[in-house]
Amino acid sequence: MTDAIILDDADSTEIHPLFAGAPQSTEFRKLRKRLIRETRAAIEDYAMVRPGDRWLVCLSGGKDSYTLLAVLHELQWRGLLPVELLACNLDQGQPNFPATVLPEFLKGRGVAHRIEYQDTYSIVKEKVPAGRTYCALCSRLRRGNLYRIAREEGCSAVVLGHHRDDMLETFFMNLFHGGRLATMPPKLLNEEGDLTVLRPLAYVAEADCERFARAMAYPIIPCDLCGSQEGLQRVQVKRLLDEWESRTPGRRQVMFRALMNVRPSHLLDPELFDFSAIFPPEAGNPVENPPIFRAAELDG
Repeated sequence: MTDAIILDDADSTEIHPLFAGAPQSTEFRKLRKRLIRETRAAIEDYAMVRPGDRWLVCLSGGKDSYTLLAVLHELQWRGLLPVELLACNLDQGQPNFPATVLPEFLKGRGVAHRIEYQDTYSIVKEKVPAGRTYCALCSRLRRGNLYRIAREEGCSAVVLGHHRDDMLETFFMNLFHGGRLATMPPKLLNEEGDLTVLRPLAYVAEADCERFARAMAYPIIPCDLCGSQEGLQRVQVKRLLDEWESRTPGRRQVMFRALMNVRPSHLLDPELFDFSAIFPPEAGNPVENPPIFRAAELDG
């Protein structure tokens, strides 16, 4: 199936119920086509699909997870995603969490779902010392519960709504604070080896998720736990990236492409590249197909 066919399909007057009420503007149609195209490209590039599998699609109530849910169902509905989808919201017991919003939203649109209540909020508040960030423990507890639910529901994959900007921010957090070059991979195998974790929005910009969710008037539920803390490292990195983007529009996309264009021979990790093999040939013994290293590339 070619990209051209995807675009023709996205122009169809028939749409999935998750797109019901969508604006009829040209701008929104272009946004919708872009989301579908970029999501399918990531799914194909990282071999996420095994036909017949069941995916647990995690829905937090934020703009990113609503976008993920809509685009995956659109692809599935058009026969472009041969997997079964089960939406899942993990209610973590945060005060004032509107527990009826997501069940009503999903039921009203005919989306198969499971709502799970686990009070991890109290655990995080109890265990994390004052002044420390909640994110690490909160995400660990959430991940453990989602893995359990996936196994109970016969799902082979846990699907998350992390987008391009999340991956860039994680890369710089690891660079600045972790001393390593790493980010969120689009696809990984969990430690137990029985579930894959997928991020189909890997190519999608956060701004597009925001535009889409706002245009669709989805009922956004804010995070009152980590979202309530000041001075988070991720917030600082986001501000830095915003500043770079404002000075040089398109900088985020250039940096993201760099994550897909890694040259181990021009980094410093001897585990990734055999530097011991780099020597000029001895006189009279030329090396066949020698690796090419140009000094100018080091300045590029």
